[in-house]
Amino acid sequence: MPRRLREKMDSLGNINWSEEVRRFLEERVEELHRRKVLEEVHRVVEQLPEVPREIVTRYVRKDRDSHWCFSTSKVPLKGRGLR
Repeated sequence: MPRRLREKMDSLGNINWSEEVRRFLEERVEELHRRKVLEEVHRVVEQLPEVPREIVTRYVRKDRDSHWCFSTSKVPLKGRGLR
């Protein structure tokens, strides 16, 4: 470790540098792991066959219809556990 760096570290007071480095490495490893997993997911998704637009449209509509919203009705929301 360069002497100048060690001097700066020492001038900052009572810091557990081993713990600081360990924490940094843990976070960095997790970040790199997430990137690697995302790259793999993207690779797999790109290999999937394309779904016809009509099917996607049908599924989106079906999903939207399944989320009926009370706020569009005239039924009071209080007392139903909803706000």
